[in-house]
Amino acid sequence: MVGPAPAAPVQTREVMVAKTTKRREWTAEDVRELKSLAKQKTPASRIARKLKRTEGATRQKALTLSVSLNSRPTKRKKAK
Repeated sequence: MVGPAPAAPVQTREVMVAKTTKRREWTAEDVRELKSLAKQKTPASRIARKLKRTEGATRQKALTLSVSLNSRPTKRKKAK
């Protein structure tokens, strides 16, 4: 005697919803913070995290404002 046949597996279809991006305008406070952190030689990745923006967006804004994000320490020349 054979028991009842197992039910066929139910196929479900998951719908992948694309994540929508909401662009935020740069406020005067954001720009002030960016300039301040850049002046302190804070790395771009850390500035981006603080401003809750991507590193790319942060670098692009710095470029348009002519703000250097070079966070490497400057080498001092030896006095002769």
